[in-house]
Amino acid sequence: MTTLSFSKSIMEKILIALKFSDIRSYRLASSLYAAKRNRGCLPGLPTQPTGYFLACLLAWASISVALAENHSCEETGGTHIWISPLTPKADGQVKIISVSTDGPVSELVLIDSQGRRMPVQSRRRGGPPWSLVAALDGLSEGDYRVMASRDGELTACHPLTIGGSGTQERPKAWGLATEAFYSAWIEELFGASPDENLSFPSLEPVLRNTERNFLHNYLGLNEDKNLPLTPDCADLPYTLRAYFAWKVGLPIASRACGRGSANAPPHCGTATVNTEFTHGISSQSDFKEVNRQLADAVHSGSARTGLEDESTDLYPIPLSRETLWPGTVYADPYGHVLVLVEWVQQTTERPGILLAVDAQPDNSVTRKQFWEGTFLFANVASAGPGFKAFRPLARTASGGFRALANDELVDSPSFASFSLEQDQLSPDDFYARLSKLVNPSGLDPKQAYEATLDALVEQIETRVTSVDNGEAYFRNSPDSVIPMPDGAAIFQTVGPWEDYSTPSRDMRLIIAINVLNGLPDKIVRHSELFVMNAINPEQAKAEIEQYHARRIQERSIRYTRTDGSPWELSVAEVLARKPAYEMTYNPNDCIEMRWGAKPDTEEYSTCRRHAPAEQRAKMERYRIWFREARRPTR
Repeated sequence: MTTLSFSKSIMEKILIALKFSDIRSYRLASSLYAAKRNRGCLPGLPTQPTGYFLACLLAWASISVALAENHSCEETGGTHIWISPLTPKADGQVKIISVSTDGPVSELVLIDSQGRRMPVQSRRRGGPPWSLVAALDGLSEGDYRVMASRDGELTACHPLTIGGSGTQERPKAWGLATEAFYSAWIEELFGASPDENLSFPSLEPVLRNTERNFLHNYLGLNEDKNLPLTPDCADLPYTLRAYFAWKVGLPIASRACGRGSANAPPHCGTATVNTEFTHGISSQSDFKEVNRQLADAVHSGSARTGLEDESTDLYPIPLSRETLWPGTVYADPYGHVLVLVEWVQQTTERPGILLAVDAQPDNSVTRKQFWEGTFLFANVASAGPGFKAFRPLARTASGGFRALANDELVDSPSFASFSLEQDQLSPDDFYARLSKLVNPSGLDPKQAYEATLDALVEQIETRVTSVDNGEAYFRNSPDSVIPMPDGAAIFQTVGPWEDYSTPSRDMRLIIAINVLNGLPDKIVRHSELFVMNAINPEQAKAEIEQYHARRIQERSIRYTRTDGSPWELSVAEVLARKPAYEMTYNPNDCIEMRWGAKPDTEEYSTCRRHAPAEQRAKMERYRIWFREARRPTR
């Protein structure tokens, strides 16, 4: 005669363990336990013959099988877990990112095949979407589960196999989860302290950085080695989107677009949908070919299409914190394009910040703050400016893809909603709306002034790099003269003029100077954006005017003159030279002239190069554009 008292003890321990590791498995085991006990296989009944005991052991085995077959490790809610690389190896690093659209995830846990729980140290980003990013080294071969939880509640589970030949399945279609993953990837790619001046010579060092780029060597083909990526501002969002689509296995679309006219924005043709990446693992050469096709098709007109138009790659979205995710594209009315990368939340100690990146004709990629000096907005007939999202691609009944129409995107649960909200706003209202999103609690006037001054100084320092790039060109080609195009083409052309001239940047500098100088009046005009602390707007304006006069003397920048010596300019001097910046964009002029130095001064004494007379005559004719901060159309 044999008893099963030891089995009851073991079973109870199993149930307790399951209860704390996986609720669904616990409930399943409990129901099976009750069923077996009702059949007389469990303690509480009279002792049984040995043969009956063996039958009970088989019943116990069936519990294990049922648990294995029914145990759920899946993603069914607003949280998804992504693993890099696709085929993790025991001797390599494994990166994990948990991305959630319905609230922040508080913890990541790794559970091995023995049920042992290992909390994972992670870095928190975003919101929305929210993400936790982690990297693990030294995992042994075997099967694991990655668990994401929020306040002790399981939100997602993802299986992880280290070693072997198994490869994770790729999604092959855009949806809420992949859009959120794209957003989190962008935020991680350009993440850094808000105080850091983040700048790169091109996109290449960003994507080759294994710490920044979650998708680096994601396919396991060493596919990022020597990958050439030097997009300009119009190409940058498409290049980022295509790179992500290549790695994750998604389609990508583009259209051939016109340039528009003074009276109408650009119009585009039918979408060309490339499905190369959805058919399996694609090589670097496959990506390079798709990216080349995109670069050939895309230009500044691709982003500034009309807001109501639906034959577009990008469509306008609402101005809300819930829709303006990292990865959102900003198209200004004059052709410049930026990509949002991070929201920095307002605190009692510091203002909120909205950060974006852009690419320049010299291929440099720089992170910058949202403000009126960098995100130009105007109501013009020649463009549909504002924040836009990539138009989603949906599967057709035949298995192909098509671009969703505007009416399909209104109140869409899976994608940012189509909205004409931005079309109804004046520039003043547009900036006021965004200011409220960035700093919902409002700002003390001095705090607002310091944030604006910081943004201006950041913009000036970025110009230092751009002008220095032109000087480097002439150091290597001292006798060269860069041809200057005619008319509006000075803002957009090809060759060395595009690479080293700065007409767009200088127009933005003039606008930025106007914004800083105009802040005292804005305090009166939009007092709802400021925390006055019982001071009336006129009094606050007067205090900021006095504060402004002092602070611009205290802040400075430095550039390198022709002879290699440093020269320092106070911000007050930079502001006073605003009229000079109407004609300082020509790289054929010496660097001293490009910073507004006057002849017969010590600063100017090292100047050794001047633009040809015919070029200066053209610059005089075009000067009105800069004085009025009005970029011409073709």
